[in-house]
Amino acid sequence: MLRLADLAASRYSGVSLEEIAGEFHVHERTAQRMVRALVQIFPHAVEVHDGADRKRRWRLKEMPVARMRLRGAEELEALEGGIAALEAQGDRREADALSSLRDRLLAALPPTAARAAEADADAMLEAHGVAARPGPFVQIDPGTADAVAQALKGPWLLRFSYSGKAREVEPYGILIGARRYLVAKQTDDGTVLRHFRLDRMTDVLPTRTPFARDPGFSLSEHAARAFGSYQAEEEYGEVVLRFSQQAADRAAEWRFHPTQSSRPLADGRLEVRFTASGWLEMAWHLLSWGDSVEVVSPEGLRRLLADPQRNGDVLP
Repeated sequence: MLRLADLAASRYSGVSLEEIAGEFHVHERTAQRMVRALVQIFPHAVEVHDGADRKRRWRLKEMPVARMRLRGAEELEALEGGIAALEAQGDRREADALSSLRDRLLAALPPTAARAAEADADAMLEAHGVAARPGPFVQIDPGTADAVAQALKGPWLLRFSYSGKAREVEPYGILIGARRYLVAKQTDDGTVLRHFRLDRMTDVLPTRTPFARDPGFSLSEHAARAFGSYQAEEEYGEVVLRFSQQAADRAAEWRFHPTQSSRPLADGRLEVRFTASGWLEMAWHLLSWGDSVEVVSPEGLRRLLADPQRNGDVLP
């Protein structure tokens, strides 16, 4: 009931029986009983209305649901983990936004519950090694992050300097990996999606000039063209890996890429196939598997893995 109350309070238009059934994985008849119980528990706070789609919806109004201690500690743990991970990546803008949300959650909880939740969250962060995780990252200027975010929300054209050249682009999204890339189309060549490293962008200015986004664009589909965050069109193609019999079970637990398919071979090895680009990032990961992985294709990745230092390759 508390989960349903939270759901009904958090959605401006309320929740329908279909949405309740989907959220709680129950039949519609069970959803009807849940709604009746919600009305009985909060008789003066539940609004009922029929939407334009002719579906009846229930909304909980003026009810501080957070004070019911709705998974307060677990929610705080998740927020603290997200804040720590973003700070470790150098993303101060997103970390500050989550910190603000965390503070509002703590303010809504009773003082004793808030103190207990904070203690539990600190203990879980320490146990998972998140509180002080070392490692290198490329820091992003907060002003750059804010300007890009404004342009994405517009959506507005974005102007900046990159490699000493003035650019004006239509921003489509951010790819997050070892480095952060802006996915955008230049206004002087609106047919090609390009990637710009946020840490190399200077004098970033969101204009107030709107543009029409391509309705067929999907950031998740575009991101899947890469193994990590870097894409190279000339490297895009099928990758076939074979893991030794000793490593097959361990490899089966990994998701190397969203497009992957796996099949066990007669000799006990595991074959993994996916379609992507970014051989250098692939090589970096596959080096951790040592001689337990064989690159069947492409030939370029096989050569790179055999000599990862060749030509002084570095991630662009």
